Amino acid sequence: MIRIIMVFVLSCGPLACATTPSDPAGTDHLKLYTTARDFDTVKDDIEIAITNRGLVIDHTSHIGAMLERTGKDLGTTKPIYGNAGSMQFCSSTVSRRTMEADPTNIIFCPYIIVYYTLHQDPKTVYVGYRRPLPAGSEASRASIREIENLLDGIVKEALNIK
Repeated sequence: MIRIIMVFVLSCGPLACATTPSDPAGTDHLKLYTTARDFDTVKDDIEIAITNRGLVIDHTSHIGAMLERTGKDLGTTKPIYGNAGSMQFCSSTVSRRTMEADPTNIIFCPYIIVYYTLHQDPKTVYVGYRRPLPAGSEASRASIREIENLLDGIVKEALNIK
């Protein structure tokens, strides 16, 4: 099966250019942006965008390092990422509204933003999140959309996308 991904330029600054791929078929579950900026700078900017909202990062995962380390133990050395990580956090106000609307919405907390480069393309940094797909009552769907708006706003701020 061949997938065609169209890339649209959203914002270019003197030091960076951020783009977002259109959502190819079957990717309703994620929102992914790319940028040609330095990996560590992007990681730092995500952290700043999260904390700018008064949110606390609960955990930072070093996914790329973990896969590299455990790959050796599993007998596989196939590289996947150049660098890869994620930040986990939550918003008490947004999460409370979401769970008041439907207690099963606990599944959406905590929120996670990932950032990575691919081994074969170390100059492109991918930044994204799992899309919380709206479900349930109108109040539940509205509160879940609020989660996605929060995540998308954080990523866009980090990547300087207007």
